[in-house]
Amino acid sequence: MTDTTSGTPSPSEAPSPTLFEQLGGEDAVGAVVDVFYDKVLGDPGLQPYFTGVDLDRLKRHQRRFIGQALGASRPYTGRSMRKAHEHLAITDEAFGKVVGHLAGALTEAGVDEATIATIARALLPLKADIVTA
Repeated sequence: MTDTTSGTPSPSEAPSPTLFEQLGGEDAVGAVVDVFYDKVLGDPGLQPYFTGVDLDRLKRHQRRFIGQALGASRPYTGRSMRKAHEHLAITDEAFGKVVGHLAGALTEAGVDEATIATIARALLPLKADIVTA
């Protein structure tokens, strides 16, 4: 229903905020990505995957990728997950560690467990494109 005096949608018609918006938008996603990479780079089992990588560039791509996965309107324009990871020989174990570090970063940011589970479900289908070893 539209408010005839202002022409704006009534509260019952307002779209639900995306998960991206609920989490706090670009600034919040950026903060989570920074904590996430601190955790990943602090993990001796994952460090070798990042040797020689431009971390600033990688973080920019990750912010956009996670943002889009959570409903941001800014598109992710990077390579496909398969193309970006095919040369890395990522194992199931490494993938699991990365997911664990993402969950930890989200927890530190104050994201509740149900939302973390929703995010994990959204990202899990990418495993087939990322795990190549």
